[in-house]
Amino acid sequence: MGEGWQLFRIRGIPLRIHPTWFLILFAATLAFERQYRLILATTLPEGGLWLVALATALLLFVSVLLHELGHALVALSQGVRVRSITLFLLGGVASVERECPTALGALAVALAGPAVSLALAVALLAAVHPAAHQSVVLGEMVTKLGVLNLVLALFNLLPGLPLDGGLVVKAVVWQVTGSRRRGLVVANGCGRFLSFFAVGLGSWLLLKGVGFSGAMLIMLGWFGLGAARHQSLDLQVQLALREIRVKEVCRRRFRVLEASTTLRQLSRLEPIIPGGLASASRDPARAAERATASQTSASNDPLEDWLLVCDRGRWRGFIDPSILQELPVQRWDSEAVGDHLHPLDDLPSIAESAPLWQAVLQMDQPDRPRLLVLGPAGLPSGTLERPELAEAVLKKIGLRLPNQLMATVREQNGYPPGLHLVQVVRSMLAAGEVQLPEAMVVGGSPPASTSGS
Repeated sequence: MGEGWQLFRIRGIPLRIHPTWFLILFAATLAFERQYRLILATTLPEGGLWLVALATALLLFVSVLLHELGHALVALSQGVRVRSITLFLLGGVASVERECPTALGALAVALAGPAVSLALAVALLAAVHPAAHQSVVLGEMVTKLGVLNLVLALFNLLPGLPLDGGLVVKAVVWQVTGSRRRGLVVANGCGRFLSFFAVGLGSWLLLKGVGFSGAMLIMLGWFGLGAARHQSLDLQVQLALREIRVKEVCRRRFRVLEASTTLRQLSRLEPIIPGGLASASRDPARAAERATASQTSASNDPLEDWLLVCDRGRWRGFIDPSILQELPVQRWDSEAVGDHLHPLDDLPSIAESAPLWQAVLQMDQPDRPRLLVLGPAGLPSGTLERPELAEAVLKKIGLRLPNQLMATVREQNGYPPGLHLVQVVRSMLAAGEVQLPEAMVVGGSPPASTSGS
């Protein structure tokens, strides 16, 4: 679902309207007009019926907004940032940055929305009698809004995701078992059952001629099934990130040079970076040849290998081939790569025994396209990049993307669209399912996320 249009902010929370909201506003207005026509046809003219129906529909969505605002304000009190509240075809949704870190906090957030709707229902139904004394029309409107808020509260308490009742089930199971994952599995199963039931009941109502109610139930059921599938995939991705180790995925995207290798010998290697060494050569023919090779390499694999340096079997560091563009050609024969080394510690690295979720955090920076994988003795054993990490996760959960899409992902050294691994990992951290190693906490390796992928 897209973000929609932002109207204003409430307590710093953007309120957005999705284009699909206008469809349900029209449908609700039409339904209210038909109901009022049966009761108030002798009281109001044709235009008046439509105005009252529209006002009722708008006030109903004000109730939905207050429901979501209840969730949002309690989430803020739990230290969770709320990105936005969006009204759309099926009601409203409050988008939060992460889940509450405790089961009791998650329970409070889940119950806040139904509590607001229930309070509104009680207040409105208590006001029906005095409102009816003021006006028959006002009495009918207050009655409908009171009943609908009661229905909203009770419906949302049904025990299955993505409803609030499903979040309650998840929080309760989480609190009892100590496992957020177990709570999520139970609540997701309940949500799938309710979704199938809604689709079945809606289909039966359609056959009986109850068109609007049947269609709405089918729509809610399909929405619930989609949410259940998404949640199941999310659980599988989390499991994959925890179970797969870096050594199972890493490749070897580095070359090894001896420290005694001269800069002249370095310049004669195949292109190290696209367009890099070709421009440094003094031979025009060879420069043109290398430029062509660089362009070909860039189109297939723009991220060339690192150059690591050894000295008689001992790791010394790495060299940046751009040094050839900084030094005069006359020094290339007299100086060796060992004279221009950077320490290996300057390269972002990870242990080969680490789970993939740690690698996701390590690479959550634009200047970290690759990690150096270190073996048990702390020596280089391979490299890891985002595309191969993503491929391992997709293979684990049984998904296969088109080859053309994966080729684009490799060229961009990113993750496939829709595979929000950084968000998943941060959700796992917030829920306490995984803990950062002390080295990552002290070193500050996992940066704040700046993107959604």
